Amino acid sequence: MNLNFFKLSLGIFLVLGINLSHASDPKTATSAEPVVKKSDAGICHDKTSASFTSTKKFTAFASMEECLKTGGRAPNGQAAAAEAMVKKSDAGICHDKASPSYERTKKFTEFKTMDECVKSGGTAPKK
Repeated sequence: MNLNFFKLSLGIFLVLGINLSHASDPKTATSAEPVVKKSDAGICHDKTSASFTSTKKFTAFASMEECLKTGGRAPNGQAAAAEAMVKKSDAGICHDKASPSYERTKKFTEFKTMDECVKSGGTAPKK
């Protein structure tokens, strides 16, 4: 009886071991697809990029902004989408990405540059 128990236990461990190693294999894992893929060439592909699906060797990111911050670049023809945005708050203060209040500013009017924001009647934040 001890030998049968040993064989049964060994069989269970082998099956579990095979299943666990299969699940951790990146080629067979069913984890969610990344939002942005940074290719080995340093190009950040989001789902609108023609190369998103064909990019197989990549680092995954939750957003294009995150990928660009690591030194990646947008694909050719998509640079305009990666431009920095300036937020003019309801209080009329213009916040660029360097502003400590940039992320906290939720109600805003979007501008491409700080200069455009100020020309619209906004003011630069106090430092």
